[in-house]
Amino acid sequence: MAQINKILIVCGEPSGDLLAANLVGAIKKLNPDIKISGLGGTHLARAGCEIFCDIKGLSVMGFFDVLKKLPKFLKLKKLILRKIDTDKPDAIILVDFSGFNLRLACAINKRLPVIYYVSPQIWASRGGRINCIKKFISMLVVLFKFEEKFYRQRQIPVTCVGHPLIDLVNPSAEKQDFRNSFGIDPAKKIIALLPGSRKQEVKLILPLMLKTAQLINKVIPDTQFIIAKSPNLDTQLYLSACKNIVLDLKIVNGLTYDCLNIAQASLVCSGTATLEAAIMQKPFVIVYKTNLLNYLLYRPQIKIPYIGMVNIVAGKRIVPEFIQFSAQPKMIAKSIIELLQNPLSADRMIQDLKTVKDSLGEPGAAGRAAKLILDFIQG
Repeated sequence: MAQINKILIVCGEPSGDLLAANLVGAIKKLNPDIKISGLGGTHLARAGCEIFCDIKGLSVMGFFDVLKKLPKFLKLKKLILRKIDTDKPDAIILVDFSGFNLRLACAINKRLPVIYYVSPQIWASRGGRINCIKKFISMLVVLFKFEEKFYRQRQIPVTCVGHPLIDLVNPSAEKQDFRNSFGIDPAKKIIALLPGSRKQEVKLILPLMLKTAQLINKVIPDTQFIIAKSPNLDTQLYLSACKNIVLDLKIVNGLTYDCLNIAQASLVCSGTATLEAAIMQKPFVIVYKTNLLNYLLYRPQIKIPYIGMVNIVAGKRIVPEFIQFSAQPKMIAKSIIELLQNPLSADRMIQDLKTVKDSLGEPGAAGRAAKLILDFIQG
C-alpha cells in the first residue's frame, strides 16, 4: 500500500467546518503522521489542520451574494490549485460548499484523487451537476441513506457512513447549571431562537423571529427567549436587531445545543440546525427567508416538497415550515403556541424526531468515513 503523507481539505461554511474537523480528528487517530492542510475555520484548526485560508466571510446567501464575492472565489480557487502544485498532496477532500467545490473539482481535472464528503444536494435542485460528480469525483461519501440510494440508482459509486452530528450534538452543561449561568428562570417557558450562521440570514430572519416572540409573549406572558448566537458573527448584528425589543431576552454565544436543551420550543433557521434540534428531540418550527430576487431565482429549481432537512429525511412534513411568503409572525407564533399549550402535539413531534434521529445511523460516522478515505487513497 502507498504511504499517505499529505491531504488537502476544503470547506467554506461553519457547518462544514464542524464536520470537516470531526473527520480530520478521526483521520489523525488512525494516522497521526499525516499532514493535513486546508481551507477552514476554528474547528478545523483545533483538530490539527494547518489553515492556509480562513473561511470567515466566505458564506454566501443567494445569487447576488455569489456575484459580489466572485473575485474572491476565483482568487481562492487559484490559491488552492497552486497549493496542489507546490505541496503535491496525496488527495483532496471536499466538504459540502458545493457551489465552489464542484467547480474546484472540475479545475483539478483528475490530477489527484478528489473525495467528496457531505454530498452536494443535487437530489433537491440543479440535477445537471451530477455530470461533474461522475466525471471529476473519485470517491463519494454521504451522510444519509436516501442519498446513497439516489446515487446508486444513477450508477455512481457511493458509501453512506451515517451522520456525524449523532456524536457531536451534546450540551456542554447540565440544564440547571446553564440556566444559573445566564439567569434563566426554570419556572417560566423558554423559547430558543436559532436565526442561522450567515450574516445575511441573521439580518433577515432574526427580526422576523423577534416579532414572533413578541406575539407569543402576549398570549403566554413572562416567556423567556434565548438567541443562539453564531460564534462566527459579530455581536453587534444581534444587538441591532434586538434594539427597542421589550422581552425577557438573552443572547448566548456559541452554545446552541445548551439553548435547545433548556427550551420547551424553538424557532430554527432552515439548515444543519434542524437536524441538531431533531437529534436533541426538541419541538421546533422551521423559519426561512431570503432576498426576494434570490427566492424567485432559486425556488423553481427546487424539486422536492420540503426545504427542512429534518422533513426531507423523514419523507414527510413532521415539522412546520414557514418559508418566504408564509414566514409571517402571526402564523409562526400560532404554531409555537400550539406546541406549548398542547402536549399531544409536542409529544407527536418528539416521536417523529426520534424516528429521524434513529435513521441517521450509529455513532462513529467520522471514524467510518476516515477509514474508508484512507483505505481508498492507499489502494
